[in-house]
Amino acid sequence: MSNNKDSNNLFIERRPDGSYAVLKANAERASAVAPTQEEAIERAKELNPNAAIHVERVRDTDTGSPNQWRKP
Repeated sequence: MSNNKDSNNLFIERRPDGSYAVLKANAERASAVAPTQEEAIERAKELNPNAAIHVERVRDTDTGSPNQWRKP
């Protein structure tokens, strides 16, 4: 059973084919798939405007590496 905290989190993950999946916490299947990270973020906002969106880093930066999450 999902709790309210989990239902207010959406995750943007890069897929092996280069597209981006929008996932709810603990979901096995994507709620949406988009060709770009930007479009996936917009779709996540449409699906749940009140959700906290967590975006998978896809490259190294001064403040993070690909194995970390960031806010859009």
